Amino acid sequence: MPSGQIRSAISGSVGEVDVAGGDDRGTTERVLTLLGLLQQRQVWTGPDLAERLGVTPRTVRRDVERLRTLGYRVHASQGVGGGYQLGPGQDLPPLLLDDEEAIVTAVSLLIGAGGAVAGAGDAALRALTKLNQVLPARLRHEVRALSGSVESFDGGRTPVDPDVLMTLARACRDEVETRFGYPSGKVVRTRRVEPYRLVTSDRRWYLLAYDLDRDDWRTFRVDRMTDAAARTWHFRPRPAPDAAPYVQEGVASRVYSHQARFLIHAPADVVRAQIPPSAAVIRPRDHDHCELISGAANLDAVLTRVLFLGHTFEVLDPPELATRCHELAQQLRTAGATIAPTPDAADS
Repeated sequence: MPSGQIRSAISGSVGEVDVAGGDDRGTTERVLTLLGLLQQRQVWTGPDLAERLGVTPRTVRRDVERLRTLGYRVHASQGVGGGYQLGPGQDLPPLLLDDEEAIVTAVSLLIGAGGAVAGAGDAALRALTKLNQVLPARLRHEVRALSGSVESFDGGRTPVDPDVLMTLARACRDEVETRFGYPSGKVVRTRRVEPYRLVTSDRRWYLLAYDLDRDDWRTFRVDRMTDAAARTWHFRPRPAPDAAPYVQEGVASRVYSHQARFLIHAPADVVRAQIPPSAAVIRPRDHDHCELISGAANLDAVLTRVLFLGHTFEVLDPPELATRCHELAQQLRTAGATIAPTPDAADS
């Protein structure tokens, strides 16, 4: 619940003007201040709150009741160590963040949105979209500056424009058409799409969308987009492919001029641990075998990638790749024919 909605709810619950509180607006601002104080400290005494708010203890009690009406569980206890305490509720209540807290939260969500924890990227992006919707313009500049200055020791993720990411996330949520510039060879062309899902993989963000000009589903890298803008035209969602597997197969295979399929004599989990998802799609066949789908600019590159996994494998497709295996095998035999194999190599 944004602060504006909280103000409306508080104003609606005000039945009389407090002697120390002033008009409805004064009461609303005071109750919001009270909520912020309760979120800052574990326990507050009534006199301490009254002093901080500049009101009487009786007014503090009334404001606490207003918070309870809004769904906040404010506990009150007497005696030594007693006072008012904000407790957990059945549902997550709205939080009040000051400028510094809002900036740090937004930057943390933006940096963590492409993290390694399964499912964390989508949740972080949803939270960031909600926060960005109510974030003042002056704070958005701070978020942009800070997020651009953070890197990871392992090379970090491909940087994306936070505004583009937020535009796409809201367009997916609101089901509105979107335009953006996207490179096609050496030319940047305008693409019109119905955005469906944002997918993160290998430190990159991708958009799965229906391309209106090409009349088909397409995968776009967010870091390559420019001038992304959501339109007001709503669309009815089409039957869509499963976003994450579709994007992964597109990144690992369909974008390349050559694709290949292999039967790997090893469990799928073992092979997945050896090769990044952007390089190959792994599908289990049975407990001891899996299918690997990958693409590259030439078939030798795909073959080399699979060869160095270290497992026995078979070529499933294309047929010319099997022919290439025989050619390379003969070249390797010829290359090693002048030197006798070592005893260890002969036994292997």
